[in-house]
Amino acid sequence: MAIRIIAQRRVLKIGKNPGVKKFVMRPELYTSLTEKKVFSEAATHSGISAGVIKAAWDAAGEVIRTWATEGHSVPLPGLGTMRFSVRSKAVAELEDVKTSLISTRRIVFTPSVDVKDELKNTSIQITCLDEDGNVLKRVTSGDSGDIEDNENGLTPSPSPTGEGSGNSGGGNSGGGNGDEEPNEN
Repeated sequence: MAIRIIAQRRVLKIGKNPGVKKFVMRPELYTSLTEKKVFSEAATHSGISAGVIKAAWDAAGEVIRTWATEGHSVPLPGLGTMRFSVRSKAVAELEDVKTSLISTRRIVFTPSVDVKDELKNTSIQITCLDEDGNVLKRVTSGDSGDIEDNENGLTPSPSPTGEGSGNSGGGNSGGGNGDEEPNEN
């Protein structure tokens, strides 16, 4: 299994060098799977009927939404955790604190170590295309497999010597621009 990427040569229209041709990468579009297909596959893997799995998933979804809106970080078994948050501007004075400082509401998903490892260990296949969509070459990844973590920034893979070279905690939680800070509650 591999993540498929398209690198297509295009004329840049914005940025530092408008008019210059460069290869721009994007994920190859996949089709969206239906819930029915997901429940059917889960039934095949577990031996539990798709109807029972759907009923259990619907109930879990209700519980997850309720707990997340109460401010909990909720485990999504086998996937990671999710919680709700906000992005807002920071102010110095108490009297300036108001709801208008909130610029967006956010859903923060933190993948489990198993999900991160799966992504890190999945190869990336790049198909290079010219402007007309003709295949120029195909490349398979040889990158380090570093994972961007919304919570902690970049999480590098261990060095070839086996020692960790990365960020084991802390970091920023989404980053803001200018005076916008990722105040989360």
